[in-house]
Amino acid sequence: MITITNLTKKYGNLLAVDNITLTIPNNQVFAILGVNGAGKTTTIKMLTGLTAKDGGSIFYDNLSIDTHLDKIQQFTNVSPQETAIAENLTVMENIIFIAQIYGMNKLQAQQGCQRVMEQFDLTKVANTLAKKLSGGTKRRLSIAMALVTNPKVLFLDEPTLGVDVLARKQLWKLIEQLKQQMTIVLTTHYMEEAEHLADTVAVMDCGKVVAVGSPKQLISQTKTTSLEQAFINIVEGDL
Repeated sequence: MITITNLTKKYGNLLAVDNITLTIPNNQVFAILGVNGAGKTTTIKMLTGLTAKDGGSIFYDNLSIDTHLDKIQQFTNVSPQETAIAENLTVMENIIFIAQIYGMNKLQAQQGCQRVMEQFDLTKVANTLAKKLSGGTKRRLSIAMALVTNPKVLFLDEPTLGVDVLARKQLWKLIEQLKQQMTIVLTTHYMEEAEHLADTVAVMDCGKVVAVGSPKQLISQTKTTSLEQAFINIVEGDL
């Protein structure tokens, strides 16, 4: 689905993303792991067209992000690390607002809203102001807003950041169901989350991709027993 070649981003003298090359297959959960400042979020922003790249190429099948960004954005969506919801709108109003921004008419937006509210167990809080929701419910709303447009590719940037253990497990179940329908690109700090959900993991360190493989492959290559320990060994250069 996505082919990334020599992708680079600089902020002044800081090389935030350093010449990375990746292939992200269809209908997988592809996790990008790294410590703070590794380049994960910057990579996601370039893949979604929110930040301009300084070098390299990004293709969605045969569509270049340089020349077909508008078309690509029609079948991609993102749930950002910062929960991008309008606190003074209700759950329903937030979802319909996003649907209409993406070009849905009133009826399509209402139908899409009903579908994702049922999918994410939000119907009972449909008329609740977003600012009154728990952290876990806000994250479910954020992902529902990203899904109302039926994307083929969904970017989830730290989808369970700051939520409790129960809410995290609920979100994992939803993500597992969603990957049957689309490609999911996931960034996370939680190694258990990546080990549980990801088909493929790319480890980033200082803007570079330093390892790629399934969780089992990375654990085997590092002769460890968990993805967390494998990650530590990889970023410390102890392979």
